[in-house]
Amino acid sequence: MQTTETEILYRPESAALRFLPEGPYQLPDGRMSWVGIQHGADSTTGSINILNPATGTNESYALPGRPGFAFPTDQAGVFVTGFERSVGLFDTRILTWTPFVTDVDSDVSNTIINDAVAFDGNLIFGCKELEFKTKKAGLYLWRRSDGALIRLRNDQICSNGKAVLKNADGALTMYDIDSPSKQIIRCRLDIEAGTVSNIEVVVDLTSEEIFPDGMILTPDHQSLIVALYDPGDPKAGAARQYNLRSGKLEVVWTCPGSPRVTCPQLIKHNGRVRLVLTTAVEHMLLEQQTAHPNAGCLFVGDTTFSAIGDQPIFAIPG
Repeated sequence: MQTTETEILYRPESAALRFLPEGPYQLPDGRMSWVGIQHGADSTTGSINILNPATGTNESYALPGRPGFAFPTDQAGVFVTGFERSVGLFDTRILTWTPFVTDVDSDVSNTIINDAVAFDGNLIFGCKELEFKTKKAGLYLWRRSDGALIRLRNDQICSNGKAVLKNADGALTMYDIDSPSKQIIRCRLDIEAGTVSNIEVVVDLTSEEIFPDGMILTPDHQSLIVALYDPGDPKAGAARQYNLRSGKLEVVWTCPGSPRVTCPQLIKHNGRVRLVLTTAVEHMLLEQQTAHPNAGCLFVGDTTFSAIGDQPIFAIPG
C-alpha cells in the first residue's frame, strides 16, 4: 500500500472560510471552485469560492444560505448550486440567484441540502439532518428529461460522497455515503424509473473512529477515493483509495495538522494530475485548533493518474 503526504495548497484567509470547506472542482480555465458550506458554528450562510492554484488567489462569493454543492455550468461564471432546500443557478458575475427546485425535503424539518454528483445532465444530491440524529434526510434525483425532483431515499442522516458508474450493459451503479453509517454502499440506480435497489456495502469502517465524507471515482473507474472526517486528534487526517471490486485499501494520502478531511478532487496542477483535499475546523475546540494548525486548509498531493476523471460541466436547463 502506498502512502503520500500532501502539502498545503491554500490557507483560507479568514476563520469563516476555514470552518467547513468542501466540494473542490476543476474549472475549464485551470482554476478550481470550492464551497464554504458554513461560515461558522452559528452561521446560516456560506459561499462559492474560486481558487487559482498557480497564484494562490481566491475569490469568494457570499450566498444567502449554506451551500452543499456547486458545479460549473456551460455559462462561464454560473454555477448550479444546492443550498438550504433549493437548487438553482448562482451567477458570480452579477451575484444573482435563480432557483429551479424549491421543495427539497418539504415534508420534514431541520434538514438542508448537502453533497451531490452530476451525471449525464442529471443531479443526484442528498440532505443532512442538522442534529445528526434522525434518519429522515432525503436522497434525491433531479431528472433532466422532465425536470422532475424524485426522492430516492428518505432515511439518511448526513448524505455525503456519491458517484455514478455506467456499466457495460448500460445499467447504472451508484456509490453513496451516509456518513454516520460509516459505510460506503453501492446500489442500482434507475433514472427512468426514479429508483435505487440492490443495496450492498462496499467498504465498512464501523470498527474505526472515523467517518467517510466526500468521495470521487478514480479516472479508470476501478476505485474510489474517500475523504475521512476524524473527530479525534491524530497528527494527520487522511483520504483513502479503495478498490471497487474487492474493497481493498490501495492508497492513503495524509494531511499533516488537519484531521477533519472533507472532500477529494483531482486537478491539473504544476503539469500533472494531483489530488486536492479540503479540510475543516468544524467541531474543534480552541485547544484543538491550536494543536491542529492546518485545520481548514486545502491540501494537494501527488498521484499516478494521467487524467482528472469525471468532472462534467452542467448544461443549464432550457
